[in-house]
Amino acid sequence: MAAEEIDYNIVFPDAGTSERHWQGTKEPVVILLGWAGCKDKHLSKYSSIYNEQGCVTIRYTAPLKTVFISESFGYKELRNTALKLLEILYDYEVENSPIFFHTFSNGGFMLYRYIVELLHSDKQFSSLSVVGAIVDSAPGSGNVRGALRALTATLGPKISPVLRYILLVLFAVTVFLLRIVLYPLTKYIHKNHYDAVQDRPPAWPHFFLYSRDDQVIRHKDVEVFLETLKQKGVPVDSFDFVSSPHVGHFRYFPEEYTLKCHDFLVACMKELEGTETKKRQHIQSH
Repeated sequence: MAAEEIDYNIVFPDAGTSERHWQGTKEPVVILLGWAGCKDKHLSKYSSIYNEQGCVTIRYTAPLKTVFISESFGYKELRNTALKLLEILYDYEVENSPIFFHTFSNGGFMLYRYIVELLHSDKQFSSLSVVGAIVDSAPGSGNVRGALRALTATLGPKISPVLRYILLVLFAVTVFLLRIVLYPLTKYIHKNHYDAVQDRPPAWPHFFLYSRDDQVIRHKDVEVFLETLKQKGVPVDSFDFVSSPHVGHFRYFPEEYTLKCHDFLVACMKELEGTETKKRQHIQSH
């Protein structure tokens, strides 16, 4: 099966927890897309927010080479990964459940971009019901300095200084040329994640969690992006944590972060319930 080809984790809640939170309705399936270099033990802390609410969770983080190299050079490896992630829903027979996304940094958002495109264009997934998405510390665009900081943090201290320097220089030159200098031309071959989702956004609600103290993703990039979505009719909300670092909002403000995730998911589920009620009333009236 396709699901066996990628390294993911899926957690099912116990029936009692699901019933207590969702009272007979199908529990949401929350797909968490980690930041570049994210370890599963870190992502699992976020999934526990949803497991405690009786949700099914699927955790996945794209490989470093795919995020930093393939995407920089315009290879769409992540599109195949997006396809496999959506097929997992059918493998575990949860395709009829409400779907909710929680993405982190550009690494998670790059993958989210291809998922959105598949949901737009592939008939196989036309019946999936996406209720909303939380976007943590993303998206950013054209920020070479931020990308270098992200790569430096991802490489960690174990790599030799010489190799680190060579990798950073090569990456900086590549990003600067392909994603900034030549981007007016290369975008016709391969748009970046920022422009692709901004140009054709999904209709479900989005909640952006960011910080003006983020040294990797500029807060202005996030704010411009969400304003564009608003102008296109997408329900959008946001919260600026102000002082927390990149993908550090949960670590610095655990209670507030958890509450915001919980409240947004519940609001999305209520919106779905209201929509389904209207559909039933419409059918009955005819």
